[in-house]
Amino acid sequence: MKKLIVFAVTVLLLYSCGSKDRGQLVGVKGKKWYPEKPYGMALIPGGSFIMGKSDDDRAQVFNAPTKTVTVRSFYMDDTEITNSEYREFVQYVTDSVVRTRLAILADELGEIPGNGGIGEYAFKDADTAGLSVYQKYMLDNYTGLGETGYEGRYLNWDEDLIWDTEDYPDEYYTEVMDSMYLPMEEWYNGVRSIDVKKIKYQYIWMDVEAAARAKKGTDRKNFLKKEELEIYPDTTAWIRDFSYSYNEPMHNDYFSHDAYSEYPVVGVSWKQAKAFCAWRTWKHNQFMRGKKQPNVNNYRLPSEAEWEYAARGGLESGTYPWGGPYLMNDRGCFLANFKPLRGDYAADEALYTVEAKSFEPNDYSLYNMAGNVSEWTNSSYDMTAYEYVSSMNPNTSFNDNNRKVIRGGSWKDVAYFLQVSTRDFEYADSARSYIGFRTVQDYMGTDLTVQ
Repeated sequence: MKKLIVFAVTVLLLYSCGSKDRGQLVGVKGKKWYPEKPYGMALIPGGSFIMGKSDDDRAQVFNAPTKTVTVRSFYMDDTEITNSEYREFVQYVTDSVVRTRLAILADELGEIPGNGGIGEYAFKDADTAGLSVYQKYMLDNYTGLGETGYEGRYLNWDEDLIWDTEDYPDEYYTEVMDSMYLPMEEWYNGVRSIDVKKIKYQYIWMDVEAAARAKKGTDRKNFLKKEELEIYPDTTAWIRDFSYSYNEPMHNDYFSHDAYSEYPVVGVSWKQAKAFCAWRTWKHNQFMRGKKQPNVNNYRLPSEAEWEYAARGGLESGTYPWGGPYLMNDRGCFLANFKPLRGDYAADEALYTVEAKSFEPNDYSLYNMAGNVSEWTNSSYDMTAYEYVSSMNPNTSFNDNNRKVIRGGSWKDVAYFLQVSTRDFEYADSARSYIGFRTVQDYMGTDLTVQ
């Protein structure tokens, strides 16, 4: 009995000596964390506002009755996503597809780094000597469980891709690169072009709303949704949207030419905008993991309520983002890029889009929340939505509703569509020459609201 008491006291002493909390409940201490404003975004402080038409609904749509709602704080891109920013996404996906094809062929041929040919682009785990214990475990137990048999393998990003045909290292590399281009009979003006149908991005997202409504115990995998889609903008929208109109220069150059780098990207569907958000989240988190920092919140499309709240810039019941009911300033200059007067596109000094950072920003430092391009939101369109949505962070997001809300009006719209309360929609799989998007990210940390 005495031995048992001595043993118990010894264990207690050992535990007490190794702890600094003196036996008190102090909680689990993590790293000190500070919120960081993402580059190119503005912080929108949460608060309440009157959503909907505060004046006469002259279009007689009656789909936006006034409703007091509250939204939480979030970050929002201060401009629409530009061609330059979307090109970074396209280039990354293109590089990923090429590296994957190179690695698979190298694996099939049994080529490894050191020979100077396609083997330099073999999977990173082709040589297991440099892998950690964890990486070896994952390679042995989890790779190759998907459709292709190569899922989970590590691509080699250390070796630069060779795009100049004169510098291709061997015939196998040439074979892979040739597979990425259009066949010779489809070349135009002698230009060898990438086959954009092969530039596909794949990602997985979780349907949290479905999970919340499912029966307890339902497997998590039932709510994981796999998406794979082409992500190159549909440049033919410039021709298709306007019958009997010459817009070929925009079709040929708008997305690809450096002259339009800082202009908003268009021809991007709602689904492609969602894919961009997933990639941007992944890109940021890759950096954070390298710094051994916690993951950031997801980048996403704004809800309809968040978009309107941000567009108002803290001004209650304003007609436009600048507050007043007028479309010109005191010097007679238009305040946005749209189709003014009796359809005079050029009266505001712009025929098509303008650079994303044009005109004066609203009081939240957001540019072109009216005009330039309409913007995708994450909300599904329902004429009666305001009658049943929650008054806290309202949103209608239905997977079976292909109509998605767009806001803000565009360069080809009349003034009515520029009003912050005007609702419109487009189909999720549609791409238009007048629709772009901007992203948001939830604010974490101390509650930041406007009284």
